[in-house]
Amino acid sequence: MKTKNIKRSFALAVAIAISTLGSMAQTLGGGSIHGNFEANGQYYMPASKYYADSVPNEKMLGAGFANFIYANDNFSAGFRYETYMNSLLGFPQGYSNNSGIPYRFITYKNEGLEVTAGNFYEQFGSGLIYRTYEERGLGYDNAMEGLRIKYSPVNGVYFKGIIGKERLYFNAIYTIPGLVRGFDGEVNLNEAISSWAEHKTKIIIGGSFVSKYQTSNDPFHVLPVNVGASAGRLNIIRGNLNLSGEYAYKINDPSASNGYIYKDGQALLVNANYSKKGFGITLSAERVDNMDFRADRNAKQIDQMINFLPVLAKQHTYALAAFYPYASQANGEMGVQAELFYIFKPNTFLGGKYGTNIDVNYSQTQSIDRQQINSSTAVGKENTKGYTSNFFKIGKEVYFHDINMEVTKKVSKTFKFVATYMNIICNRDITVAPGDGTVNAQVAVLEMFFKVTDKKTIRTEMQHLSTMQDQKNWAMGLIEYTIAPHLYVAALDLYNYGNPDKNYQLHYPNLSAGFTKNANRFAIGYGKQRAGIFCVGGLCRQVPASNGITLSITSSF
Repeated sequence: MKTKNIKRSFALAVAIAISTLGSMAQTLGGGSIHGNFEANGQYYMPASKYYADSVPNEKMLGAGFANFIYANDNFSAGFRYETYMNSLLGFPQGYSNNSGIPYRFITYKNEGLEVTAGNFYEQFGSGLIYRTYEERGLGYDNAMEGLRIKYSPVNGVYFKGIIGKERLYFNAIYTIPGLVRGFDGEVNLNEAISSWAEHKTKIIIGGSFVSKYQTSNDPFHVLPVNVGASAGRLNIIRGNLNLSGEYAYKINDPSASNGYIYKDGQALLVNANYSKKGFGITLSAERVDNMDFRADRNAKQIDQMINFLPVLAKQHTYALAAFYPYASQANGEMGVQAELFYIFKPNTFLGGKYGTNIDVNYSQTQSIDRQQINSSTAVGKENTKGYTSNFFKIGKEVYFHDINMEVTKKVSKTFKFVATYMNIICNRDITVAPGDGTVNAQVAVLEMFFKVTDKKTIRTEMQHLSTMQDQKNWAMGLIEYTIAPHLYVAALDLYNYGNPDKNYQLHYPNLSAGFTKNANRFAIGYGKQRAGIFCVGGLCRQVPASNGITLSITSSF
């Protein structure tokens, strides 16, 4: 009876919210209402006895959301309704068997001032000390609930101020321990100084400060209730050259993630890129030391993150290349990345008739240098400053290495291919769990496009992963037929033919189809999902093995 009442209350809340937006549109003299909808479901079925699949008791699981936004001149308001009945396997348990309106806002703009009350997403600089965002594929959402003010008093000068608490699934705001407050300022000198408007060199400077407040009743540690972090940044642009850098500093913040040490944190991120027609090069470097910054010092995994630490590694989309992703190591890492893009012009020896695109990417991330504070204190010992570290010294342990080359070639009016090679070293003791060891994998991919008619295309993928570690060798094949812009059908198979245990030399087939009409898209699939790590932008979650039918519906208006 209680569950029915809860569901009726949620349904009533949605009806009232939609009715309210409609009434506002009439009262305020017009305006527009727009939004989007998405629903995903899976029916789980058992597979072979050797396939470690998960079959929940309810068998059918699903998740969905709908955004409704009203806009009228300088005023906008909206909300998002979400439902997880029950949540898909692999999503954080905090979403299970829950529905509600966790995101709602009202925004007003007037003469350079913008005020948002309710929920919002925001980022200061590159995010080293503050970023709230949503990554629905991971089940990650740390939207702020509170107040945000933006103000631009003159051209080229921008201020932001925020205060509130971060979302934690469907937990009530009064149960969330950490209060986050922050300020950001940025000046575009070429916009702010009229005499600089025509200068070829563009200069943008900025700075941020973020503080989190959390009470403490810990009987074993003396914990700071206010933890502050500050950052400064500089961006210089001249012609085709763009240089940027940001440095962040955080005071001591003992927490579950760093083993309750009292060491200050630091982060440095620098980027340089040069591009012109047919050529581009990007160089990046970072150093991170004890920069795990959370609204709740006791949070684990990826919950309650205040800041964002970008990964200096290419985000691969091919299935086998994504087997061994890298996740940011907030407690310490040093990384570099370089990427070169070049187009060989048409009607040249390497370009051929239509030209040839080459993209080479290299990245490597290692540990930072850590030394004992003194001879009697172990590195990382609880209730100490943890360790000392030479800022410019690289640690000896390799966390991740990736060197890859991609060649895109149009051979004729009806045929194009993309050939890719990757050499990946992934220290899974760091990225997954101690004892998983280091994997050295070679991945080769050949993707081909055959144009049948102007609207009909056949796409194929052939992939191979070779390694002496983990589950050894894999092969993958895919074929997809598309009738643009409405229909596609596809079939693929992953085969772990190199597994040392012959009982686990399994196939992971999948059949799928999708239909699109205007703003509506429907997709259905059937097949097996291997267990593994799924990552987006440096955040990762474990995905269990499963087998069954999937359905997805998306729409916008």
